Amino acid sequence: MFHYSLLRRCAGSVFSRVAGLGGLLFLSLGLLGQGAELSGIVIGVDGSPLEGVSVRLADSDRGTWTEADGSFRFTGLSGGELSLRFSRIGYHPLDQSFSVAASNPTVTIVLEPRDAFLDEVVVSGTLKEVSRSSSPVPIEVYTARYFAANPAPNFFESLQQVNGVRPQLNCNVCNTGDIHINGLEGPYTMVLLDGMPIVSGLSTVYGLTGIPQGLIERMEVVKGPASTLYGSEAVGGLINIITRDPGSGPELVADAMVTSWGETNLDLGLNRRVGRGSRTLLGLNYFRYADPRDNNGDNFTDVTLQDRISVFNKWSFDRVEDRVFTLAARYLYEDRWGGELEYGPAYRGGNEVYGESIYTNRWESIGNYQLPVAGEAFFQFSLNGHYHDSAYGNTVYLGKQYIGFGQFTYRPVIDGNHDLLFGTAYRYTWYDDNTTATGAETGNAPAITSLPGAFVQDEIHLNRRNTLLLGLRFDHNNRHGAIFTPRLNYKWNDDDQSNVIRVSIGNGYRVANVFTEDHAALTGAREVIFAEELRPETSWNANLNYVRRIYDWSWGIVGFDGSLWYTRFGNRILPDYESNPNQIIYANLDGHAVSRGGSLNVDVNLTTGMLANLGVTIQEVYVNEGGERQRQLLTEGASAVWKITQPLSRGWTVDYTGNLYGPMRLPLLGELDNRPATSPWFSLQNLQVTKKWGESVEVYGGVKNLLNYTPPGNSIARPFDPFDRDVTFNSDGEVIATPGNPHALTFDPTYVFAPNQGIRLFAGVRYGLE
Repeated sequence: MFHYSLLRRCAGSVFSRVAGLGGLLFLSLGLLGQGAELSGIVIGVDGSPLEGVSVRLADSDRGTWTEADGSFRFTGLSGGELSLRFSRIGYHPLDQSFSVAASNPTVTIVLEPRDAFLDEVVVSGTLKEVSRSSSPVPIEVYTARYFAANPAPNFFESLQQVNGVRPQLNCNVCNTGDIHINGLEGPYTMVLLDGMPIVSGLSTVYGLTGIPQGLIERMEVVKGPASTLYGSEAVGGLINIITRDPGSGPELVADAMVTSWGETNLDLGLNRRVGRGSRTLLGLNYFRYADPRDNNGDNFTDVTLQDRISVFNKWSFDRVEDRVFTLAARYLYEDRWGGELEYGPAYRGGNEVYGESIYTNRWESIGNYQLPVAGEAFFQFSLNGHYHDSAYGNTVYLGKQYIGFGQFTYRPVIDGNHDLLFGTAYRYTWYDDNTTATGAETGNAPAITSLPGAFVQDEIHLNRRNTLLLGLRFDHNNRHGAIFTPRLNYKWNDDDQSNVIRVSIGNGYRVANVFTEDHAALTGAREVIFAEELRPETSWNANLNYVRRIYDWSWGIVGFDGSLWYTRFGNRILPDYESNPNQIIYANLDGHAVSRGGSLNVDVNLTTGMLANLGVTIQEVYVNEGGERQRQLLTEGASAVWKITQPLSRGWTVDYTGNLYGPMRLPLLGELDNRPATSPWFSLQNLQVTKKWGESVEVYGGVKNLLNYTPPGNSIARPFDPFDRDVTFNSDGEVIATPGNPHALTFDPTYVFAPNQGIRLFAGVRYGLE
């Protein structure tokens, strides 16, 4: 609806007052009849000019766009009544009539912003800040407020509310996990912090927790290969965690939460200017859970005990011409253990009482410096070190990893429709452990990977409706040689960008690192077998994305975001758990693997104030080897997520969130294993009530896992004999069925598809000081 009070206040002209009283805006032209002109200015409610507003004549193909100063102009018009439609993404469209008369004033049009579907700024698709609707790469954006509807003590758990993204637990004992995108395993997902790679290799399994939630501004998700811009590991997609800019937002934030299971989580954030030329953002996250529980009666902890602290500090420095210079660092320490209830530090690494104990020390540093040259030139870097000390029963695993990354990008100033980006990058990885992965006949031999690369990208704006993005990257791996990863993206949109179509085609590659990526390879429960020298994994991906925004629905505003994808792997390294229940066998793929499916996100903003988000994903992930197709383990065929927010009076709000997962194929221990081969449909649902006082204080509480769903109590095979003392093996190492072990099982914790944590209450308080 067009608010004339806003028009009078913002425009401040006599012509706006006439429009406010009469309901029409009059623009008189110097001539009647043929050759008349029509001109005006479009502004927002704050009085600032709006560029890129579509201005179209009703019942005509004629149209134009506003310039940077908000101005527009039509020439060669006939006299009489004219009807124009003004529209721009993020604003309510406006239909307005004009009378062409003898005088020729300039009219001012005011467009009102929408409360929902604002056009977020994104950077992950093209390495520059652009509006989400303008990006040729489909990107999903989730704000910190979205995750606050179901507060979690770590970033890993929060992702269960993102459509097509699933946090997967990989062990029933230590509860480590990874992130699946479109059914692909965690190592295919690259995790970035402010655009810099921080989680890879060894830290893929253990480095996803401890990012202070109060410091996250938004999260960007790109599904499908992003190797052209980000190199190896971004095969399944990437998750870019964007932290707040120092100096923006509240000076002090605090969030404290406890649960009825005894979990305690604390987030603190300090944001302030230091001196005359710098700003800092300091964050602290602390989490503790120290109450062993065994509700399923297997004598193993249902949830690992954890003691974790993370400190994050980000600096921004003022420079001439507003050039960028930021530095950030994070440190994380975590002590976690799970196992038999009698387990304690005295049993660590022994064979009396089984437990899995993990000490993690990790530091990270990232930086971004804009060079003082024409155009946009940036040097970005990240350094991280990861120290891992773990004991899985009587198997001790010690690992160290250092990664250095540097990237130079240059975007020259070019006239015309081309937006060129050139970049060079170098990644150095040093990894060592106490396994055969870095062993040699002559002694220890740490694995060193050198990966220089260069890339070029051209974003071609064919016209206001069509954009083409071309990219090519070249990397040279010191073990596997040259690797090329091309990319093509195309975007079409209508005049007001209420309809957007994107087509993406890209290539991905990665080098598998078994001991740093697959938790099962470390536990000692099975012997690791390499059938051959492992080659890099390669894939091709195609993605079709359609976005539709409907603003004239009488009940509110609704948006649809749907995608179809197809990914084909020429080589993929998958663990074989089924050929021998006592072994994990790794080999190159003799055939191909496929991930294909579709997803739909629906966002609804009702006039009653209710906000609803619904996401559905249907997918098929399989391996075709030797002419036989087999579904991938631990991958759901269908899933759904939802979030419904209903504001009430007096500052109260109710949030209802949840997810639904379809059956997954589970890893059995042989033909005699009597556990179900597939998981059932299951749903994790949550309810939260929030009370807000002013702009500073929120108190919240609710129930997690409303349906009290937990997986079967026999998910850990033979939990009463974790060291296989009463298991009989034949000369080939295969298990023999005996009266005491009729199903020929060994101790194994990899049969896991859902968390063991049942229903629980939670309560917390948030505070923000402006």
